[in-house]
Amino acid sequence: MSQSDQPLFTFPVKVGHVSANPVTVTISADQRELRDLATQWGVQEVRGFKANVELSRWKRDGVRLKGRVAASVVQPCVVTLDPVEQHIEEDFEAVYLPENSRLAKRIVDGNGEMFLDPEGPDLPDTFSGDSIDVGAAAAEFAALAIDPYPRKPGLDYADRIETGPEQDKKPSPFAVLQGLKRDD
Repeated sequence: MSQSDQPLFTFPVKVGHVSANPVTVTISADQRELRDLATQWGVQEVRGFKANVELSRWKRDGVRLKGRVAASVVQPCVVTLDPVEQHIEEDFEAVYLPENSRLAKRIVDGNGEMFLDPEGPDLPDTFSGDSIDVGAAAAEFAALAIDPYPRKPGLDYADRIETGPEQDKKPSPFAVLQGLKRDD
């Protein structure tokens, strides 16, 4: 991982300290970390970030994260460029396996393609070493919930003109020739 790929908000947890009995940890960002998250997410400001994460063992050597993340972000309205605040509350779940685990192997068919069920559970993520970064995982789920096209509340579109498919068709360049028919 290059320096730019490193997560800016981290909370590493030693996998050896995670037991079969679920343990809940609460993490939140301080002012410096909020600025780092704003940079990482490409928003004007992050006013708050907090996550409650339940950690437990999954199968024999995996770890399951299950929790809820809450964040408050400010970004420009896509119409007026005025600041718009969005409050995010998102449940998430992720499973992590050591990269050398037999359960982490991706199953492919004879053509080398992997089948993914879009309605099924996500595939487990892998980790190397003896820690997983719970903070980076929570921040990733919060980032995925950010509205990419925020709009100021109460904004109406009275000036917008709607057209149907029939108005969207361009006139044929031969339509002008239609009126020039010869009478024989």
